[in-house]
Amino acid sequence: MRNDDTMLLEDIFLFNTGVDYHCYKRMGAHVIKQDRKLGVCFMVWAPNAVSVSVVGDFNEWQGCAHPMEPLGTSGVWRLFVPGIGEGELYKYEIETFDGRKILKADPFAFRMEKRPHTASLVYTLDGYAWQDQDWCRGRNSQGLRREPLLIYEVHLGSWKRKHDGSFLSYREMAAELVPYVKSMGFTHIELLPVMEHPLDGSWGYQVTNYFAATSRYGTPKDLMHLIDRCHQAGLGVIMDWVPGHFCRDAHGLVCFDGTNLFEDEEHAEWGTYKFDFNKKEVISFLISNALFWMEYYHADGLRVDGVTSILLLNYGKKEPDLCRNPLEGFENKAASDFLRTLNQMVFKYHPYALMVAEESTDWPLVTRPPYDGGLGFNYKWNMGWMNDTLKYVQLPFEQRADAHHLITFSMMYAFSENFILPLSHDEVVHGKRSLLNRMPGDYGQKFAGLRLLYLYWLCHPGKKLLFMGGEFAQFIEWRDDRELDWFLLDYPAHDQHRQFVRAANQLYLEEKNLWKADTEPAGFEWIDADNREQSIFSFIRKRTQSEDVLIAIFNFKPAAYENFRIGVPEPGVYQIIFCSDWEEYGGAGRRSEDRIRSFDEPWHGKACSVRCRIPPLGGILLKLLSVQGTNPHRKREETGHVSKQRGIPESL
Repeated sequence: MRNDDTMLLEDIFLFNTGVDYHCYKRMGAHVIKQDRKLGVCFMVWAPNAVSVSVVGDFNEWQGCAHPMEPLGTSGVWRLFVPGIGEGELYKYEIETFDGRKILKADPFAFRMEKRPHTASLVYTLDGYAWQDQDWCRGRNSQGLRREPLLIYEVHLGSWKRKHDGSFLSYREMAAELVPYVKSMGFTHIELLPVMEHPLDGSWGYQVTNYFAATSRYGTPKDLMHLIDRCHQAGLGVIMDWVPGHFCRDAHGLVCFDGTNLFEDEEHAEWGTYKFDFNKKEVISFLISNALFWMEYYHADGLRVDGVTSILLLNYGKKEPDLCRNPLEGFENKAASDFLRTLNQMVFKYHPYALMVAEESTDWPLVTRPPYDGGLGFNYKWNMGWMNDTLKYVQLPFEQRADAHHLITFSMMYAFSENFILPLSHDEVVHGKRSLLNRMPGDYGQKFAGLRLLYLYWLCHPGKKLLFMGGEFAQFIEWRDDRELDWFLLDYPAHDQHRQFVRAANQLYLEEKNLWKADTEPAGFEWIDADNREQSIFSFIRKRTQSEDVLIAIFNFKPAAYENFRIGVPEPGVYQIIFCSDWEEYGGAGRRSEDRIRSFDEPWHGKACSVRCRIPPLGGILLKLLSVQGTNPHRKREETGHVSKQRGIPESL
């Protein structure tokens, strides 16, 4: 904290003009020495207040004891209180223009009381001894698109709980969650919001205090320990961040100084308030907060919640056509400018960062830089892929032929943005059912269908995100008020499914064809996109600078094809390197080291072809082991009978 008044006023000017991107270093409560006395300096923005005082245990919550002084016409109030320090409880007593006195928590507080209490605490974030230097040095700002990204999405309050039903602490999570996620082969953990929020059932999406790690699970330094342990284990950490709206609890940001200070309007759909992106101080507040989680907590990136609701003036409105800007469009220009500036500043200070947009429309250039007219994110959730795919896999088998386009359509736009394919928390709540329970058929077919979905998800272009519980086939919907149904692992089908996910994840990490060219059309090629009768999809994944290819075949019908013929790009020897139907994962097929030689009859527009068994509701991956030499063509009789019909087995 600087003591020079001139320097301070310059900083406040930057805050007022929307370009103070580290305003948390001055605003809020900071332990400092002033006039040779140790104490706490308080600063708060409340431009429409008649008066502001600091109240707390140190003055028996009497506002008259410690009135604050306005800093010119900046709207910022300041007070140094000597003789107090770390751990003091406090709030701001604000006298409004209409004569009321209201108590507000500090918007910049680094720590809050545990719910249901609502006071802020003086807290110093410095002093944690980070041990993640190797991880931080190794973060690559340029290689994200050409690296594997396999995210495990976690709600800390319900991943696992103690025997009495109480929460695990951040430190207990570090001991249990981190090695578990690492052992499963994920590369990152994404935390549902851990900013302080009053209601457990909001999952963290209705925030009151953006700079305070929720006290439900421990102290801010305990959260640092969790992230530190993730990094030491080689796991990145993405934090869910909610700049689109905040909750209406009286001690929070709503009507902070008696007026609509932080808020623009009510978010009718969610019962919250939208931030006012036309206010420069709100821009300083939010961008500072994004940088804060990277600078003090070493977060590797942010998943930005509700980007669509930020961008569109008519989002969630009863009469959407009436909500237009002066140019008769629906864009909230101030909000889109905010998002561009947000990403520019994040990458300026933290070029390695992951900035992920939850954006559900066809808004153009979400993952392109602002200088190209984009919003500047480096990834976007592929909500179209998610909606179409889940709609398809829950259809009865006999209806899938007529819905074939739901799977193929995603490749029409797969490279228009840098996508993450989300199987997120939003898809296993509110009556949508768990992923397993969406699958049609009997008990065995449900598991087969889920394994098939998972393997298809891993092979489709785009990075990956899976919500917790999906890895062992949670059978009922996610419930935030209790832990996941870990007891299901006592049942072979669920334990085998977790083994399948672990093996599939390991395959994903090892097979560079599945992620080296995720954002490039040259990394994907259809073999057969039109086999709607059998509901079979086949394609090639490859690296653009390599002749190595991976062939993926997916059968979404419950019928096996014993002698299925498929075109391949090279003559040679192929092997099934992975199959979702292997019995060790709960299927009926035995793992085999058999090799398959191609023959010279063209098929699917390829110069040669192979035959193999396609299991019911199963997916297989074929890899070229070696290219045939000077005489690559094999006689038909050496490969067995060749049917002229597409993949129709002789037994049917």
